[in-house]
Amino acid sequence: MNEFLFYTAGGIALLATGLALTRSNAAHGLIYLIGSLLAVAVLFFLMGAPFAAALEILIYAGAIMVLFVFVIMMLNLGESGEQQERQWLRPRFWLIPGVMAGILLAEMVAVLSQAPGTTSGVSLDPKAVGLTLFGPYILAVEIASMLLMAGLVGAYHLGRRFIAREDVATEPTTGMETETTAQAGANPTSHQDTAGRDH
Repeated sequence: MNEFLFYTAGGIALLATGLALTRSNAAHGLIYLIGSLLAVAVLFFLMGAPFAAALEILIYAGAIMVLFVFVIMMLNLGESGEQQERQWLRPRFWLIPGVMAGILLAEMVAVLSQAPGTTSGVSLDPKAVGLTLFGPYILAVEIASMLLMAGLVGAYHLGRRFIAREDVATEPTTGMETETTAQAGANPTSHQDTAGRDH
């Protein structure tokens, strides 16, 4: 039964990831990505790692996905973003990355087929996981934090540039309105002449 659930969750994760990569609408891709992360959490739970499954749901499917939603709302992609995504989804853009991903998949399948079924029979509590992360693996944790910070700075830069373009686009209209108002105030007699002619 557990084996059936494992392969079912794995298939859902692969399908949802593929759909997330091939959607032209960023919001739709985000929804499929959340489904993929939830399926990975089920895989962690079935492999005997409930703490990793909880972290997958709370951090990735929860906090990081909320950050993605904020970035999509801030960029306000709209129709232009969908058209650009459709251009990027053409086969000529996917040929070389698809070949490299296929090679890596074949290598992973070969390695997993030769690996033993159980790598470790020792259960770890959250305290042991924390001591391990901030002990021997502190360098990997710091590199991951720097990557997240770089992504946050990049999102802020993109959003600021988009807001600046909107301000530039609205400036000429405001200037024309100010100029028209100034001309009307400088020539009050023209309005009086027009009113006199009407009478």
